[in-house]
Amino acid sequence: MYDPRQLQVLAEVARTGTYTAAADALGYTQPAISYQMRMLERSVGAPLVTRRGRGVQLTPEGRALARHAGTVLAALRTAEDELAALTAPEAGRVRLSAMQSSCVSLVPRALGTLRRTRPELEVTVTQAECRVSHGLLLEGAVELAVMCDLDFRELDFREKERERGRERETGTGVETETGRSDSTGGTPDSTGDPSVTVDPRLRRVPLLTDRRCVLLPADHPAAASPTVSLADLAGERWVLESGRTRFLAACRDAGFVPRIAATADDQLTLHSLVANRIGLAVMNELGVTAHFDPRVVARPLADWPVRRVFALLWPDTLRIPAAAALLHALRDTAGPTNDTTVPP
Repeated sequence: MYDPRQLQVLAEVARTGTYTAAADALGYTQPAISYQMRMLERSVGAPLVTRRGRGVQLTPEGRALARHAGTVLAALRTAEDELAALTAPEAGRVRLSAMQSSCVSLVPRALGTLRRTRPELEVTVTQAECRVSHGLLLEGAVELAVMCDLDFRELDFREKERERGRERETGTGVETETGRSDSTGGTPDSTGDPSVTVDPRLRRVPLLTDRRCVLLPADHPAAASPTVSLADLAGERWVLESGRTRFLAACRDAGFVPRIAATADDQLTLHSLVANRIGLAVMNELGVTAHFDPRVVARPLADWPVRRVFALLWPDTLRIPAAAALLHALRDTAGPTNDTTVPP
């Protein structure tokens, strides 16, 4: 059986890429890291790393063991938290990683509920992108993560757009009848895109669906409609977030290039710019509900895929009372969902 301390060293070497950085992160000396790695390699019977410049690179055996090391270490942390909860049943600590839009709406409301019903619980929140939250969960750095599937597809779409750009430069792409490269195997906004690529060992708990909305001045002509389309807003100016690849592609499909009046990644700033008629903005419904300004209204964007917001956790985490309480607060705050795969 492998020594958990050595597995922790391997996991940190895999994460940092150098013995020196791993030593700093774990509070060891560099020779101690080297020794632990040699002992682990002796137990495995194969080299786990190879030298690469000033750092190291995992061998196939090292990569395989590092994946299992993450699972083992996460399970040990879960056991530690569960036992701590059992020895102090009226207290508890839980760590949550959540995407930005949930951190201004869903998460604060859920924490407010917990503050009233379980004031003894201590919840630590980290705001992070979905892929980062997924990694933190695998590493055992958090017990729960609030994520969505469309953020993953957005990142994949950006890569596809970069690939299209490279193909246009080199002439290697195959043009379809619409003039767009078909080498990536599909359109970026296809509703047939797969859901989030989540590690199959993790449990996904649906919370809600979230629509993409357009923020408009309250007296804008389109504000009278229940939904709006990009084609109807082709002549408008826009204030956009820096991550706007999918939006620009959708505008291109609608037959226009948007006039960008400002760029801002803060949701309150976007609201203020729209309120002062600098331009229109797009925002997920979760972010819209976090701010109220009578000068601004939000209308769902037609023909835009909804994103599914969910909690992600290791199945055994539900045995930790503090984590289970946080999950139930998130579900209660999110309200009813069309999904039925929800734990009891």
